[in-house]
Amino acid sequence: MPQRSTVEVNGAAIRRIRKLSGAEMRDLAIQVGISANYLSRIETGSRRNVRAGVYAALRTALSATDDQLLADSEAEQTRTK
Repeated sequence: MPQRSTVEVNGAAIRRIRKLSGAEMRDLAIQVGISANYLSRIETGSRRNVRAGVYAALRTALSATDDQLLADSEAEQTRTK
């Protein structure tokens, strides 16, 4: 994971992975420690940059990789480091 205070995520991918896992938005939000409203804003793309801790919690809760959850530009930066 990038070593910055915020990272740019792919909200559509987060939504897709959440739905494939069968998790409800409210349940995932509780597990991650954020509100369902905040998670909704992430998934719809109105909130693209999230705190590194929120990203790490989402990644763990969804059992996903950086390549799956990060915005394309962010994932590319991670691969080249």
